[in-house]
Amino acid sequence: MTVLDSPIPRFHLAMPVDDLDAARHFYGEVLGLEQGRSSDTWIDWNLRGHQFVTHVAPEKTKRIHNPVDGHDVPVPHFGLILTVDEFQAFAARLQAAGTEFVIEPYVRFQGQTGEQWTMFFLDPAGNALEFKAFADDSQVFAA
Repeated sequence: MTVLDSPIPRFHLAMPVDDLDAARHFYGEVLGLEQGRSSDTWIDWNLRGHQFVTHVAPEKTKRIHNPVDGHDVPVPHFGLILTVDEFQAFAARLQAAGTEFVIEPYVRFQGQTGEQWTMFFLDPAGNALEFKAFADDSQVFAA
């Protein structure tokens, strides 16, 4: 079996930041990610076994918002799907750290297929992150 045959292959995602020290504090201290290799223009992070990289890029990209379940969801965004218990603990960690939420933790699509806890917040460079947890994990790709 190769990495490409793995049921859950690792992904690589690189995102722009305008301040590596602020990124180091946010991703390392606030979110609790393990830092890997780095230089004066980028930092590798272990995002639950996936390679997430913050790269210095001073120019901002345009963000739009799409309506989802009565909220304006920032696009683009990235994040992880957690268990409900992990989500609750992570939300409490972010709240204790004074994180300002774009969308406060809440249950989206309540009582419907795909019911999920979700929250959105920004990193110091303005990149949007979404962390969520499905009430029934088998409904992640439900139609």
